[in-house]
Amino acid sequence: MESELVEITEGSTKLLVPKESLVGKTPPKEPAFFNPRAKISRDFSIIAYAAFLKNFKGPKTFLDSLSGIGARSIRVANELSEIEQVFVNDVNPKALEIAEDISKLNNVTKCVFSENEACRFLSLHSRRDQRGAIVDVDPFGSPSRYLDCAIRATFHGGLLSVTATDLTVLHGLFPAACKRKYHGIPVRAEYGNEIALRLILGCLSQVAGRLDVKIEPLFAQNNMHYYKTYAKILVRTGGEDDIGYILNCKSCGNRHATKEIKRECDKCRSKAELAGPLWTGSLYDKDFIDEMILKEEHLETDKSCKKILEKCRGETGMPPTYFTIDELAHMKRCAPISLAKTIEKIQKAGFRASATSLNPAAFKTDAPIDSILSII
Repeated sequence: MESELVEITEGSTKLLVPKESLVGKTPPKEPAFFNPRAKISRDFSIIAYAAFLKNFKGPKTFLDSLSGIGARSIRVANELSEIEQVFVNDVNPKALEIAEDISKLNNVTKCVFSENEACRFLSLHSRRDQRGAIVDVDPFGSPSRYLDCAIRATFHGGLLSVTATDLTVLHGLFPAACKRKYHGIPVRAEYGNEIALRLILGCLSQVAGRLDVKIEPLFAQNNMHYYKTYAKILVRTGGEDDIGYILNCKSCGNRHATKEIKRECDKCRSKAELAGPLWTGSLYDKDFIDEMILKEEHLETDKSCKKILEKCRGETGMPPTYFTIDELAHMKRCAPISLAKTIEKIQKAGFRASATSLNPAAFKTDAPIDSILSII
């Protein structure tokens, strides 16, 4: 029995989606996969791509290696006038049929459709004159198997956006699998989503290093089971990558980035955990976030996007990892004080502090844990 397709609208684009994907908790993979709860992730993609294209010099092409029904790629073709050509690829012929119908529904003529395995598709675009200004990899589970060919398919100065959905691996339930897929090990901590994003970027950076290029993270975002990073791909010109570890002490709450492999907390001398190797540099580029905020005003996206981007701008330049107000209240054995009050107290004590986009009840600061507990 053929699945019924229903019409919905995302941004300013009409989509035809399997009816079952709108009613169940887990969207079915047959006849084609579509996740309605990933709308905000696609909204952020539209904003990020619009911000990136403003200053990109070269053919403005978009490569969607795992397109599904083309929700992201056809939105790019329809909503971003700067884009010249969109390549929509998937291994599922039924998904591509739906994608072609969606393009016709929106009168989109920029799309080229192909049925191919993702790495095969990306390899066909690895020649210099065939590469994409923007390349997207959005798989089920880990993106690690696609990173090598995705980097090769991205122009120098181009943007590579990568999604991961294997949260149990990235959050430390299967450390061996995480080490195998991401070349790093997580720790189970309050800020596990940030560790996950840093593991993805760390893996991407290490793969890029083998190809003699480097990454420059511009934006990172997560909601529910979606982790997505956006990084510029650049020819390597020397210098060290921001690869290291995060030391996490469960005894006193101390945590910080380090280049050294050490297992002892430098505050309480207890045995500490070590997450990594992973990306220890910034997750956001301030100028890029500023441009995203400007672009967001002219695009039809979820209202929450602007608030999240403003938090991203506020936390640029802050050290890795964050603290939650509940975590601190538990350590002090008292009721939590408000996030705004906590940030205000830390700032008045002479430290930097800001809200974080990664957790609505958390903040980042350059104050050490003993100072934080003393201040609050």
